[in-house]
Amino acid sequence: MPHTPVWFMRQAGRSLPEYHKAREGIPMLESCTRPELVAEITLQPVRRHHVDAAIYFSDIVVPLKAIGIDLDIKPGVGPVVAHPIRTRADLARLRDLTPEDVSYVTEAVGLLTAELGPTPLIGFAGAPFTLASYLVEGGPSRTYENAKAIMYGDPELWADLLDRLADITAAFLKVQIEAGASAVQLFDSWAGALAPADYRRSVLPASAKVFDAVAGYGVPRIHFGVGTGELLKLMGEAGADVVGVDYRVPLDEAARRVGPGKALQGNLDPAVLFAGKDAVETKAREVLDAAAGLEGHIFNLGHGVMPSTDPDALTRLAEFVHTESAR
Repeated sequence: MPHTPVWFMRQAGRSLPEYHKAREGIPMLESCTRPELVAEITLQPVRRHHVDAAIYFSDIVVPLKAIGIDLDIKPGVGPVVAHPIRTRADLARLRDLTPEDVSYVTEAVGLLTAELGPTPLIGFAGAPFTLASYLVEGGPSRTYENAKAIMYGDPELWADLLDRLADITAAFLKVQIEAGASAVQLFDSWAGALAPADYRRSVLPASAKVFDAVAGYGVPRIHFGVGTGELLKLMGEAGADVVGVDYRVPLDEAARRVGPGKALQGNLDPAVLFAGKDAVETKAREVLDAAAGLEGHIFNLGHGVMPSTDPDALTRLAEFVHTESAR
């Protein structure tokens, strides 16, 4: 590729008027189970922004819903679990995920790969720790006191919970890969809440299990978390080929922390997109400069696209990265 590849986390939807039109009146989780709608939403930013990859439109709790967990995504709140998982007896509710549970994923990926041609489709799943946080807390949390109480107070239950979630997550990614996804990304949205020693002991084994489970397919594996500057080396050790970096750590410093043998993804601050064309180009150039010596670099935001972002700003950014990095 003559330029640095670029795609944006949460590029499918949120800021696009065509997304809101397509999803009008359809709840989030239902929209994730309609193959033709999933394909349309996934393709919208590829058509509009000319990015170098599509990211499968889904939500991290889709596999949990598919195995029968009573949850919903409440607008303005996020995933809410009716009956949180906090005891050993609760683990029985986390049964294995089968391809039949998510047949709509297989169908949607098939539609997408036929439409995308040479443009790669990136599969998507939530990491075991982040899924466990939602399941134990019952919804979004700032402190994770219930999850950490189990992690510290009953480490065996915690390990078994994450191990089961690793199997479910791996099965969900396998469905996407076998249907035609060219790469996969594991989102550990809340891993930044952990100290490195706790991550190494209580989280890394489960994430590593997910990456090991899909290693045989030979597709690139991306690992991303938010606020994970102190965890970058450990996240690299979990087994991904590409480590996503949020906007808090410059890419050259991130490369030093991660160590050799990994490409990096990132890491423009999404808020810069509100600052005007000159500011966006200045900051994007800083990201490209910091990435100059890397073993590999995928240009991305350091977190997801914010809902009120001007879509034209994303289109201009993709074009700028392509032009600037081709020089």
